[in-house]
Amino acid sequence: MSTVSKPWSYTLQLPHEAHSPRIARCTLRSILKAHQLTQVTDTAELLASELLTNAHLHSDGAYALRLRSGQPGQVRISVWDTNPEIPTAFVKEPEAPDDSAECGRGLLLVRLCADAWGAYQLGDAAFGCTGKLLWAECGSGK
Repeated sequence: MSTVSKPWSYTLQLPHEAHSPRIARCTLRSILKAHQLTQVTDTAELLASELLTNAHLHSDGAYALRLRSGQPGQVRISVWDTNPEIPTAFVKEPEAPDDSAECGRGLLLVRLCADAWGAYQLGDAAFGCTGKLLWAECGSGK
């Protein structure tokens, strides 16, 4: 007899503080463990870390992490922040930074490691907030 799990989602509101990405990663690990998705934890944590770091570095306000179940064994990681600008890496194929660059690899890693990814610019009418939402999925086995 197979059991079908019910869809789930969690949202963690984060203040614009240096320790917020770490708290979000710890929360992500706990949620994936609770839902028996430990096989995707490493990839999900990498994806979340890069999206959260991007939100922290490129916005001045609060941001949020949302985790949502997908197909069996799959999770969608979304990060909302107050900066409405969609990063170039989510719009077109990014160029790899040169070897001496100290930044610029994070969203390239998301594109390489995620099964799917995307971005939405948010406005007042749709969600009651402004900014953007970047998302990535892992665990589909693609």
